[in-house]
Amino acid sequence: MHIITTVQEMQQIAGELRASGKKVGFVPTMGYLHEGHLTLLRQAKKENDIVMLSIFVNPLQFGPNEDLDRYPRDIERDERLAREVEVDYLFYPSVEEMYPTDRTTNVEVVKRTDVLCGKQRPGHFAGVVTVLMKLFNITMPNRAYFGMKDAQQVAVIEGFVDDYNIPVTIVPVEIVREEDGLARSSRNIYLSERERQEAPHLYKSLCMAKERIVKGERNPKNITSFIKEYIETNTHGVVDYADLYAYPNLTEVEKISGRMIIAIAVKFENARLIDNITLTVE
Repeated sequence: MHIITTVQEMQQIAGELRASGKKVGFVPTMGYLHEGHLTLLRQAKKENDIVMLSIFVNPLQFGPNEDLDRYPRDIERDERLAREVEVDYLFYPSVEEMYPTDRTTNVEVVKRTDVLCGKQRPGHFAGVVTVLMKLFNITMPNRAYFGMKDAQQVAVIEGFVDDYNIPVTIVPVEIVREEDGLARSSRNIYLSERERQEAPHLYKSLCMAKERIVKGERNPKNITSFIKEYIETNTHGVVDYADLYAYPNLTEVEKISGRMIIAIAVKFENARLIDNITLTVE
């Protein structure tokens, strides 16, 4: 595995790989790798000649009261895990390398952001697409892999790539879960023992909601009310949101039909967990 820390070197290597006809799969991350990230890397390995991984904690996507400084970091562990799944290139730039000067332009996101996490994190997705614009230009991948745990992010990125005709195929990958159903996340380490025991109820609430839809429920409000009540009854977490939208447009619907997403966010004492499921209703 080659570890690259400068934009110039990474861009040169990426250009040479493109010119040689090699197919490049790219997994952008903020590090502290877990099984979800490794699943993305393994799929990229199967579908491409070369696998690139980036580790960069992007300050642009953190709000003023969010956990940039607390975000877990362990580059030695990340390097070991990346080698185990046979990553070819690890791009590990500093903030100064990625943002050496004040930007003269801004990339804005005008749709799919006023709901779910985006509603409470103004500017977050602008930070996401800004760093992706840079990373895609630096690594020049054929395919880029993203986990569906953050389905809103996937929807935003797909729209962004389409809008700007960026020559990369976005590959969504299903959520990786613990044996008890909890979606794997870097933030799970902040859960207390009691919270960790309660956390699987998040996914259970989504599964039960889906079952109600399969049995004929078509009123979105009945579904979201059920989820909130279930989580509040079975956990000490505070429901941030429990919503149902059309996907990927993330627009409200009066009746459950077509491709939908049910998404939740729950605040525990030291961690805010998100989860979702998508389903298609005829």
